[in-house]
Amino acid sequence: MSDIELAEVESFALDHTKVKAPYVRKIAVEHGPKGDAITNYDIRFVQPNHGEIPTAGLHTIEHTMAGLLRTRMEGLIDFSPFGCRTGFHMILWGEPTPEVVAAAIKSSLEDIAEKVTWEDVPGTEAVSCGNYRDHSLHSAREWAKVILEQGISLDAFDRSKLA
Repeated sequence: MSDIELAEVESFALDHTKVKAPYVRKIAVEHGPKGDAITNYDIRFVQPNHGEIPTAGLHTIEHTMAGLLRTRMEGLIDFSPFGCRTGFHMILWGEPTPEVVAAAIKSSLEDIAEKVTWEDVPGTEAVSCGNYRDHSLHSAREWAKVILEQGISLDAFDRSKLA
């Protein structure tokens, strides 16, 4: 082991073999020096180590959800994919409940699965995206349908608590 000191990261301490995706999981609430709350959620769409969303579909889900979620929830700071491509971090001002987050995720996925057209997907040109050629609305739609069919749990370890 080297002399490098690393802080413990909560998501790397999570036992990925025990969770049951898809789910919404509140990771933590942090409070700033003025008392402002920022909440971090684990939005897991695919069972870890059993599959992953292809990059192009994940990229299109990311761009589209960034816009859709902001119309459904106040205070969205960021919706960023995990490097493992099984889900997203969702960071928000305040302390929205898992139920509120899951409802916004579900309705956004329904729009991707049923309504969103290519013209609706933001950031699909060189001027607005660093890898604009790597998108797939078809993949995003198919994954949205799979996630919705499975249902989104409010408990990362118990599939009986669906939103």
